[in-house]
Amino acid sequence: MTITAKTLKLGNNINTDVIIPGRYLESIDPEELGRHALEGLDPTFPNKAKEGVILVAGKNFGCGSSREQAPIALKSAGVRCIIAESFARIFFRNAINIGLPALECEGISRTTSEGDTLSVDLANGIVANKTTGTVMRATPTPQFILKLIEEGGLIPHVRALVERS
Repeated sequence: MTITAKTLKLGNNINTDVIIPGRYLESIDPEELGRHALEGLDPTFPNKAKEGVILVAGKNFGCGSSREQAPIALKSAGVRCIIAESFARIFFRNAINIGLPALECEGISRTTSEGDTLSVDLANGIVANKTTGTVMRATPTPQFILKLIEEGGLIPHVRALVERS
């Protein structure tokens, strides 16, 4: 599975309260959550992301409280993949559970500028910057996680398993 899109960049220690502020957590509507993704950091983020983007971030992305709404908000806003120096573990797992690819790639925040076009080969962990020609190695996505992502996340994956049996 390969994802190609322009990048939007964030820094280090982007926490889940910044990704989706607590006042919106009563909503279960993914579109509503997407409209408020990162609004405290960049109120225009949903507009920038709506055509489909790859989010590039620094260290400790998704730190803070465990809220599944954070990756849902990003995915609903148009984020097709997140590449960060490192992730908070619970955010990483929540992203995978809802079918949002998340890759760790050391040095990505230093070698990528906002607006660069990246091509990301999830299975092999290859991140090719089409704008600069730089190629980086990320942690490859295991086959069973690729299957989860392809099926839209954990719940659709389990539904598919039940239907096949």
